[in-house]
Amino acid sequence: MKVALITGASSGIGRQTAKLFAENGYFVIAQYNTNKSGVDSLIKELEGKCSGSVFGMQANFSDMQSVKDMFENISKSFKHIDVLVNNAGVGLYKLITETTESEWDYLFNVNAKSTFVLTNLVLKNMIKAGYGKIINVSSIWGDKGASMEVAYSASKSALIGYTKALAKEVAPSGINVNCVCPGVIDTAMNKRFSEQDMLELKDQTPLGRLGRTNDVAELIYFLGTEKSSFITGQVITIDGGFTL
Repeated sequence: MKVALITGASSGIGRQTAKLFAENGYFVIAQYNTNKSGVDSLIKELEGKCSGSVFGMQANFSDMQSVKDMFENISKSFKHIDVLVNNAGVGLYKLITETTESEWDYLFNVNAKSTFVLTNLVLKNMIKAGYGKIINVSSIWGDKGASMEVAYSASKSALIGYTKALAKEVAPSGINVNCVCPGVIDTAMNKRFSEQDMLELKDQTPLGRLGRTNDVAELIYFLGTEKSSFITGQVITIDGGFTL
């Protein structure tokens, strides 16, 4: 059975991605920080209903030692990880002149540094195996930038450059590295916006609706399969035409 490690898997895009991989026969390691109930509910939902399975794993991605400890625990049971989805992320809606250094560091730790640390740990066995799929989840704001979200945009932009460079470096080892940039998706992260704000964002989307978590999960799953074997180093926007 192939193994997929999906971070930020307790809700939103991560939870839907974990569900999709499990439904397609993967053993899914679902990382969460504080929302254990989100992973537990997914495990219960899938119990006896699919060929794969989900196992929850706690780690605080603002703390790199916690990331390393998580991987050490994983390594006790699994000798390889076939698919790594770096989805864990946090946002900040704030003027850059009011953003503190600690807030900046927090966003970069969770959104970018944890990806670097965890991927390096996973890569060792991927390189030995000559196979692996790595999918990094950025954002349209990592490409376009967003007012009031400068720190968030910068941290997500780092993932884009990281993806392109890493793809070149590990391609000779048979490893595919790609990046997904979701647009406005109907997730808890966007609950800070009012109903009117969300309607306006919907109106700005040419396809006439907000994105669904499954829209993004299906793309991530495709990039984790052999059907995407000749795709690497790509940054794929999935936003219903929002940034056209």
